[in-house]
Amino acid sequence: MSVLVLGRGDVARLLEPRALLDALAGAFAALSEGEVSVPPRIAALSGDAGLLAAMPGYAPGAGLGVKLVSLFEGNASLGIPTHQALICLFDPATGTPATLMDGTHITALRTAAAAALSARLLAREDASVLAIVGAGVQGAAHLTMFPLVRELTEIRVVSRRPASAAALAAADPRARAVEDVETAVRGAGMVALCTNAGEPVLDRRWLTEGAHVTSVGYAPPHGELDRATIEEGSLFVETRVAFSPPPAGCFELAGLDPDRATEIGEVLLGRRPGRTSPGELTVYKSMGHAVEDLAAARLVDDRARQTGVGTVVPMT
Repeated sequence: MSVLVLGRGDVARLLEPRALLDALAGAFAALSEGEVSVPPRIAALSGDAGLLAAMPGYAPGAGLGVKLVSLFEGNASLGIPTHQALICLFDPATGTPATLMDGTHITALRTAAAAALSARLLAREDASVLAIVGAGVQGAAHLTMFPLVRELTEIRVVSRRPASAAALAAADPRARAVEDVETAVRGAGMVALCTNAGEPVLDRRWLTEGAHVTSVGYAPPHGELDRATIEEGSLFVETRVAFSPPPAGCFELAGLDPDRATEIGEVLLGRRPGRTSPGELTVYKSMGHAVEDLAAARLVDDRARQTGVGTVVPMT
């Protein structure tokens, strides 16, 4: 037995953003079709420092695998990513380990890609102004993915660290740093929340008519998305497991009826509607799902084997 090992640089070179959007669409459709086997996420706490979560799953076309991901918020002050991950793929016919790859880049890009996919499906066609709230790893990933789904004329970036907002905005000629969240959000057709804030950073009153809001932050025991936006908008999720207690589910959705939310896969399959009017507020709340990691890892693995990238390590 031997295992193909792919480092972060390998993964970053091999994972193509546009292909990832389409792969996620297929994965979400399979998820809502009931074709996948994915148990609820579990996590072990490392005292008060952070947690290690395990996300195994099987999806047709993507295969069998598991992601181990750690979340240690204190890493930000150490210059270490707050989210770090490994993904292992197995042969779905024999269970033999096949590939071990960095999952940190995949986690960042697939999260932003899922948010961008929701915008492709739900944002107004004329949405041309994007507000990115948060200028860390996810802010940068959103800046990569969202221009692939809408023709943007303006991108506003805001962060609690102005220097970070300025640095991220410098990466795109359409982008500019702004001083506060309200300024970023007012008039924006798409609002992407990418923070680790433990309290809401958004106020429903700031949102323009027909806006599409995405939220990918996870910061127990509360979160970045305000309740008014959730309750007044049409809510979309990866899966209704998001309404379960953490760590499988989301704190911001606690106490709400899961049936009021639509799965992204249900929109793709035509089983439930997406946006129904130009003035409708649409809201996508992400919790992350193993099928996203599997879909992304399959793209990376296939491309690596086609091009001979990576190191083969004997395990026997």
